[in-house]
Amino acid sequence: MEKTYISTGKTIDLAIEAALQTLNLERDSVSVMVLQQAKTGFLGFGAQNAKIQVTYEVPDPEPEEKPAEVKSALGAASRSKPKQAYVAPRPEEPKPQTKPAAKAEQPKPPMPKKERAPKSEPAPKIVKEFTPAPSGSTEEQIEIFLKGLLEHMGAKAVPHCEKGENGYHVELTGEDLGYLIGHRGDTLDALQHLTTYVMNRSADSRIRVSIDAEDYREKREQTLARYARKKAQHVLKARRRTTLEPMNAYERHIVHAALQDMENITTHSVGSEPNRRVVIEYVK
Repeated sequence: MEKTYISTGKTIDLAIEAALQTLNLERDSVSVMVLQQAKTGFLGFGAQNAKIQVTYEVPDPEPEEKPAEVKSALGAASRSKPKQAYVAPRPEEPKPQTKPAAKAEQPKPPMPKKERAPKSEPAPKIVKEFTPAPSGSTEEQIEIFLKGLLEHMGAKAVPHCEKGENGYHVELTGEDLGYLIGHRGDTLDALQHLTTYVMNRSADSRIRVSIDAEDYREKREQTLARYARKKAQHVLKARRRTTLEPMNAYERHIVHAALQDMENITTHSVGSEPNRRVVIEYVK
C-alpha cells in the first residue's frame, strides 16, 4: 500500500533530501509532488519554505490469525463423569526374571556419501583492448588533455579515445573510477563538457566528445527507463501527474523516449536549466 510524507525545506531539493533521510529510502523508490514553491520574500520578510509530498510504498500488513480455541477433551470428560472411590491395587506376585536372548548384531550398511555439486567459478572479467591513438590525431589530443586534467585531480585513471559514428568516445580505465563518475554521473558530465569545450576552441567543425567509465552511461539509461515506467504506472493508478527531479537534457530525452509509446501518458519538461524537470501526466 502507499503512504505519504510531507517535508519542507529552503528549496525543493533540500525538502526531498530531508524526506529521504527521514524515511531511509532511495530517491528512485519515491514519488514527489510539489505542494508549494519556495519564496524568498523581501528583505527577509514573507519568506516561505518549499513544501512537498512524498509518496512511497510499504508492504501490506499481514492479517492476524486468531488462535483457535482448543477445548480439553480430558477436562470436559473429567467434569462430566462422577468421581469414583479410590481402590488400592492388589500387589502382583513377582515373576521369575528371565534374561532376554542376546540378539545378533547386524552390521549397519554404510551411509551413502552425498555428492557435492561442483562450485561454479565466476565468469572471467572481459578486459577490453584499446588501440593506441594515431600520432597527431584528435584522439591523441583528447587523451593528452584528459591525462593532464586527471593528474591535476590526483586521479590514476587512464583515458582511451576512439572515433565513432557520432563523435569521439573516451573510456576511462584504472582506479578512482567511482570518484570520477560522481553522484549520478555529475563528475563525468563535467569532464565531458570541459573536454568538448577545449577541443572545439581550435577545431574547424563541431566535435562531440562523450566520456564513460565502467559502462555507467548504459546502466544509467536502463535505470532511468525503469524509473520512468514505474512513475508512469503510479500516474495511471492515481490519474494525477507527477514531476520528477531535475535532469540534464540527455537524461530528460531518455525519460521521454521510454514513455512515448505508453497509452494515456504524456510527458513534457518545465523550468529552466539546471532545474529543468520532466512532468509525467495522465491523459484520457
